[in-house]
Amino acid sequence: MTPSIRDASPLDAGACGDILWRFQDDTDWMPKLHSAAETISFCDRMIAQGLVRVITSARVAHGFLARRGEEILSLYVTPQGQGLGQRLLQDAQAASQRLTLWTFQANHGAQRFYLRHGFVEIARSDGQDNDEGLPDIRYQWERSA
Repeated sequence: MTPSIRDASPLDAGACGDILWRFQDDTDWMPKLHSAAETISFCDRMIAQGLVRVITSARVAHGFLARRGEEILSLYVTPQGQGLGQRLLQDAQAASQRLTLWTFQANHGAQRFYLRHGFVEIARSDGQDNDEGLPDIRYQWERSA
């Protein structure tokens, strides 16, 4: 079955929270700040605000993108999600003239992903303004004229 993208519903909070928590738990450099239940609750709040789109097949969420206006807040997919992150990002790009986001400097895979999809680095921080305390990079994408 071909995956489809749709607005998330409250029933997606568990799957989205699990995807995000597993990334946190499986990533060596990521501080373990939140429990699985806290992460599900965080995703539930983003969904309630209408910020989340999910990519699903057979009604199972395999990834999500949270966006507030031009700002991408989160983009996570399951490890076997080849091409799913790209589809979510393209969905956001199709709906916007400009997008911005932060990614951790330690997340080299994310950096390559965003550069490959037309984002450019516009700033760096020492991490004092994020919960994790990790240095990060701000990226921006703009639709070509």
